[in-house]
This record gives sequence, C-alpha cells and structure tokens, in this order.
Amino acid sequence: MTVTAPLRVGLVGYGLAGSVFHAPLIAATEGLVLDTVTTGNPERQAQARAAHPGVRVADSPEELWARADELDLVVVATPNKTHVPIATAALTAGLPVVVDKPVAGTAAEARELAALAEERGLLLSVFQNRRWDNDFLTLRRLLAEGALGDVQRFESRFERWRPQLKGGWRESGAPEEIGGLLFDLGSHVVDQALVLFGPAVRVYAESDVRRPAAEADDDTFIAITHANGVRSHLYVSATTAQLGPRFRVLGSSAGFVKYGLDPQEADLRQGLLPEPGTPWGVEPESLWGRLGAGESPLTGGGVPVESAPGDYPAYYAAVAAAVRGTGTNPVTALEAAAALDVLEAARRSAHEGITVAL
Repeated sequence: MTVTAPLRVGLVGYGLAGSVFHAPLIAATEGLVLDTVTTGNPERQAQARAAHPGVRVADSPEELWARADELDLVVVATPNKTHVPIATAALTAGLPVVVDKPVAGTAAEARELAALAEERGLLLSVFQNRRWDNDFLTLRRLLAEGALGDVQRFESRFERWRPQLKGGWRESGAPEEIGGLLFDLGSHVVDQALVLFGPAVRVYAESDVRRPAAEADDDTFIAITHANGVRSHLYVSATTAQLGPRFRVLGSSAGFVKYGLDPQEADLRQGLLPEPGTPWGVEPESLWGRLGAGESPLTGGGVPVESAPGDYPAYYAAVAAAVRGTGTNPVTALEAAAALDVLEAARRSAHEGITVAL
C-alpha cells in the first residue's frame, strides 16, 4: 500500500482567523500538516508554538516564498487589505492558496486573482466556512426534499449585541481596510443566499453606523432579488439588543424557523478540536429549528427538525483532495466574486438610496 505524505501548509497570519479557525482545522485534517505559521508578533509566535508543537515560525510571508518548494499549500488569514497582495505572491511562487473571506475588496480583484490561479494551474479557494454551519446544512436538506414547497422569501440574520467598540481594523472606516459588517458578516450571509437560491438580479441595502465613535457600518440590511424570483432579506448587526431567528424561510407549503448560531466557532474558541469518531458540530434538541405552517414556533407550532451536525472540517478535507487532484475546489474565487458583486451593489445602494440592477 502506498502511503501518501501529508500536504505541508504555510499559514500566514495568527490572529483570530488564523489561531481559532484555520490552524486547528488544518491540524485536525487527515492529509494536512501545519508546517509553518507566519506572524511578526512575538506573543502570537509563542502561542503558535505552544498550540502546535514542532511548527515552524516565520516573521514574514517572504520567508515562505523563499522556500516554496518545501510547502504544498498557503493559507492567507491576515487583515482584509492584505488578502490580494499575499495571495498574488503565493500564486506567483507556485503555491496553491486558501484565502479567508472576503477574498478581495472588489469583484474585479477577485476575478483577477482567479485568472492568475487558472493561468498557473493552481488551486485558489475561499474560506466560506458558514456553508458548513449546521443550520445551513439542515436548510439545504429541507430544500432538497421539497419540504417547504416553492421558497418565496429567505430571511437570514447574523446579529450580535456589542454596544462597545473593540477597535482594530475590522471597525476602521478607512476604505483601504475593507472593514465594517457589510464585508465581514455580509460575506457570509450573501454567499449563503447565492448558494441556496442562485444569481442576484437586484440589490437594495440600508447601512448605518450606530455606535458612538464608530467609523464603519455596524447595522446593515440587504435585500436581494434572485433571478428565480426568491427574495432574500439579510441582516448583519452588532447593535441588536434582541436577537432574531438565524433563519426564517417561507415557502408555498411550509416555513422553517431556526434560532441560535452553529456551535463550532464557540467550541473552537474554547480549544475543542474535531477528532475522528467524536461527535462534532452537534447541538441540543432545544435549539433545533421548526417546520410548519400557520403557527408560531415560539408557542410550539410546527415540528422540530433535527439539525445536521456542523462540519467545518469538510472544507479542508475538500481542499486537500482538490490540491491532490482527486476532488474539486469547495469554494471558487469566481463564486466569491459573485458575492462581492452583491456587496459592492449593496454599498452603492445604501450610499445613494437606490436599488441596483446587476
């Protein structure tokens, strides 16, 4: 039997995305090994060594390009404004790349990156991990079964109550930082809507800066009209004192309502890791969504629908297969570019007070 050597991964960035999401998932994926973590922050370097014994540490991405022949994949988990230049350098060095969302600040940049990857025959994948949330996987199953009839409206909320600013580039109003919730949480809810219901033809948005001293949008609503007639109403907010349902999906024969966030992020933040044979991404029955018609789920209407287990590990398993040539790219840059078309239209709509046709 031939034993295939694991793919060696260089992770650029060890902040929230790198330390909580990417490094643990890479380490837990069969066929991948976390070879190098790149960060110039001495404290984060020490954290990486403690969490991943034996990992190499580099101060800058340039150190990775100098030994590109020792790596099989680069993951970009740095601030948004650096995604394009670092991914471009990795592809130019001949390395397949995973980029955290949003892959770029504009759809045009995303398409340029996709063209470079295609020209060089390299994988370029975007980390849209919320496609593997338990609620999303459950909804996809219900839609495949036809349980709702013809879907008419999709409501999706990614809401938080964070009245105090945390600081950092994510809350910066400087355009080059690509901060604000529209491009942060909005990247998730728009991507999910397009995966479920297809291309957008019209976009309307309202975007506000609610918190004192805030610079970037922290309360945004996006309405999408899909080519098939479904309307998506998407909410992202850091100023929601009472959280609404994560999903409310209304169809011609039934509706589905689901409260609560997928548990995987909370588990990863606590240092829990997916392990073979151990339940992962499973939530209690009290959080299952409900399917029905004419009754409120808050008063027991409808029937409970068992949530599918969340499965972030499936993303990196698919990436490993794609790099080896035995599977397909789980999230392409062109898919991410289509979501960026919507996000750019939403920003224009909110600024000009118009509906934007795509």
